[in-house]
Amino acid sequence: MAEYVVEFGRDGGRVEPDGRLDAPAFHRNHEAIWAALEKHLAGRLGDVVEVGSGTGQHVVHFARHTPDLVWWPSDLNQRHLKSIEAWRVHSGLPNVRPPLRVDLSNPDWCPEMKSGEGPQDLAAVFCANVIHIAPWNVAEGLFAGAGRYLRPGGTLFLYGPFKREGKHTALSNAVFDTTLREGNAEWGVRDLADVEKLAQYAGLRLIDLIDMPANNLTLVFAKA
Repeated sequence: MAEYVVEFGRDGGRVEPDGRLDAPAFHRNHEAIWAALEKHLAGRLGDVVEVGSGTGQHVVHFARHTPDLVWWPSDLNQRHLKSIEAWRVHSGLPNVRPPLRVDLSNPDWCPEMKSGEGPQDLAAVFCANVIHIAPWNVAEGLFAGAGRYLRPGGTLFLYGPFKREGKHTALSNAVFDTTLREGNAEWGVRDLADVEKLAQYAGLRLIDLIDMPANNLTLVFAKA
């Protein structure tokens, strides 16, 4: 079972009576992330899984822009799952499904992916700010599941900080990486080359690399 360094709702932030949590990062990055996703999702139909949905704010924002896609949020943390469901209900959007309890350290993700109760026509997977705050087997499970469940031509979007050729892209990322590894040696900012190897094993290839604000990247992988 994976353990994550970030748990929303325990940082002193406001919690709504219905359980909705608010992530400050959402307000900083949701527009830039949507701009990166939009050009690859335009005109697409089918299901999209967001793994590691956190508060649930991103999935609601994206779903508003894509009425022809059905979004399936997910998380492992129970407090997050409650917030995701509360944001789903609050939004009233018909194309957001109740959250799945997904453990990315298991390449099967969750039983619903195979039982017919989950997404069946997986056009895309979106994952933001997860693999550097979890053990490496979470990244392995993410790519293994994406390679298994995405339809041909489906895409995996991966957002966060990355090293390139073994070097950090900014001093702030290097400091962040040190802090993570001091807390848990299994965490840390991942190198792009290592992530690409996981993609290749899973039958995915990198088709786009988008520079993002705050020294982050959005990686876009496609299934053959």
